This record gives sequence, structure tokens and C-alpha cells, in this order.
Amino acid sequence: QARPVESGGGSVQTGGSLRLNCLSSEHTATFGTMAWFRQDPGKKRVGVACINQDGVARYRDSVKGRFTISLDNAKNMLYLQMDSLEPDDTAMYYCAAASRKWILPSLLSEEYTYWGQGTQVTASS
Repeated sequence: QARPVESGGGSVQTGGSLRLNCLSSEHTATFGTMAWFRQDPGKKRVGVACINQDGVARYRDSVKGRFTISLDNAKNMLYLQMDSLEPDDTAMYYCAAASRKWILPSLLSEEYTYWGQGTQVTASS
């Protein structure tokens, strides 16, 4: 099973925007839930946003109102629009997918089995 491929990361100033893209080699409609995670070196990987096939989305508290996750099954793409970026958003961002569809999507990394290799996001003041 090929990994999904993330793109769209980069370096921006505080307050800037980026859109992360995740291209899945598998049909995204076969996944119950897809998500974005992030990880700083030496720290645990944490959930940022997730969305199920019903369009129900869930966000980490620190990104609510700034980040928007979306899924396009026709293109096999998952997106993360990130606005008002802050230095604390700096991390490697990973796309992930799970076969299960939860009524309330999960932000726990152990629930996901299909992972990309990540794209770096850096926000500096």
C-alpha cells in the first residue's frame, strides 16, 4: 500500500496562511475518517483536525477558528487550510487515514493506520 503524499508546507510569517494537501493513492472514499497530525522533534505526535465521510470535523482547541479541514473524494485529496499561523504551529504535519468512521472523529494517532511522510510548516515572528 503506497503512502499518501503531503505537500504545501513552507515558511511563513506570523499571521500568514498555508494550505496543506494530501494526495492518497487509495480512494479516499474507502476510508471512514481522515486526519492531520503534527509533531515537533522529541515530542509526541498530536491530532490537529479530522473529518469523517459524513463531513463531521473535529479540531484541536488551539487551532479552532484558524484551521479548516476538507475532503474531496473525487480527487482523492485531503486539505488543511491554515490561517493566522502562529509560531506554536511550527511542526512536521502528517496526513493519516483510518478505515473506521466514528460518529465523533478521533484525534488519537493510534486509531490511524495509513500515514504520509510529512511536510514541514514553519511560522516565525
